[in-house]
Amino acid sequence: MLLHRSTWPEVEAYLQQSDGIIIPIGSTEQHGPTGLIGTDAICAEAIAHGVADRCQAIVGPTINVGMALHHLSFPGSISLRPSTLLQVIVDYLSSLAQHGFRHFYFINGHGGNIATVRAAFAEFYAVAGDRRCPEPDRLRCHLANWFMVPAVTQLARELYGDEEGSHATPSEVALTQFVHPESIKKAPLTAEVNTSHAIYAAADFRRRYPDGRMGSNPALATPEQGQRFYEAAVAALSQSYESFLVSE
Repeated sequence: MLLHRSTWPEVEAYLQQSDGIIIPIGSTEQHGPTGLIGTDAICAEAIAHGVADRCQAIVGPTINVGMALHHLSFPGSISLRPSTLLQVIVDYLSSLAQHGFRHFYFINGHGGNIATVRAAFAEFYAVAGDRRCPEPDRLRCHLANWFMVPAVTQLARELYGDEEGSHATPSEVALTQFVHPESIKKAPLTAEVNTSHAIYAAADFRRRYPDGRMGSNPALATPEQGQRFYEAAVAALSQSYESFLVSE
């Protein structure tokens, strides 16, 4: 059930059965020469829809622009500042909490969002009473990073070893190929790619990672592998979501 394709009476009826909602969050940023700029949002949204189907849950609108300031030297990348993203999340949650949602389960596709999302949860708990959210002490937020699910990381190691890398990875590219086979991209990739440099400003990132990859070989990706990552993530996060719903 998708919130933006539902009517308000349908949402009201849903809230009689469940107070949980799944919110996909990703990013709009470069993913190397062959990765889609929307990769992080595409992956998070697809997995969120899969979890929702299994758990009969509602899915909120995807937050598809995240904290990606270090990618802004690559054309097409868009970023919110951490302070802006924090306020966006707090406003999302405050709006939904006023209607009776209590359990907010974020499925995240971008490592750069993690610190800000966690800070936004703390801010939300602090201001919920001021935002007129009923029963603020019952509000619960959870961040699930699909790419950190143990079954996903194990599969990535088995398929790609050290060539998985940490950005524009074959695992996430494979998942986008599964979701959007009509948008598979090909481009020449250099044999050597940098890895392990600290992340600072955008210009420094572009200098250290000239084609946007961080230790990865996305040429290894296939749609069939993407389906395996999708199924592994959906299975694990469905169990996690159901456990979260009964958390106190």
